[in-house]
Amino acid sequence: MRDQLEGLVTQMVDKGIMFDEAVGEFEKRFIKSVLDKAHGNQCRAAKILGIHRNTLSRKIGEYKLGDGRGARR
Repeated sequence: MRDQLEGLVTQMVDKGIMFDEAVGEFEKRFIKSVLDKAHGNQCRAAKILGIHRNTLSRKIGEYKLGDGRGARR
């Protein structure tokens, strides 16, 4: 996995992707993956991620990861 990550980082640097953009995209996809694993349960997802549920809720809004049915807890 380390080699794959190194290759991805190299590609991103070569394409001129800025650090903030890369970190934001990683965070968005990581949170989405954990939310899917937790079947949309924000409390469970926050625990898996090691962050407070309010922080997760804010990031869900920031990254527009909601399903349009309101927050599930």
